[in-house]
Amino acid sequence: VLFFFKQKRAYEMPKWLEFRRVLFRSNEWWAKERHLDDVTTMLENSDFVFGCIDKSTDQLIGFARILTDKIYKALIFDLIIAPDARNSGIGKMLMQHILADPLISKVNHIELYCLPELLPYYEQWGFTDQLDNIVLLRRHKTSGQ
Repeated sequence: VLFFFKQKRAYEMPKWLEFRRVLFRSNEWWAKERHLDDVTTMLENSDFVFGCIDKSTDQLIGFARILTDKIYKALIFDLIIAPDARNSGIGKMLMQHILADPLISKVNHIELYCLPELLPYYEQWGFTDQLDNIVLLRRHKTSGQ
């Protein structure tokens, strides 16, 4: 039995400490250099966090967070499924839960970024890399900033 949830304040969510630990120790390509204090700040300042708990084990098995203005843009970050729960449909159910959320579903553009090999996975929900003349720009923090 799975329990899906959404929280506005990350520190009020079930498994708060476990979320911090899972995100801090994640081996995902985008999370390897994160620090526990930074992960705590990240969670506290996300607009929404979504998760999935396996009620039979009481373990967190899925997570994502959202930054949004609630009308024009929403950005999905850090979609994580526990390694032993992958390829079981949990990720699909979590994405469906996020996209069906009453606040998120009203947003004009829901965006995320992923590795190229994951594009077919996200295309099933209408995500595309065909953005006309739009280019993703990134500025890295340098030491002393």
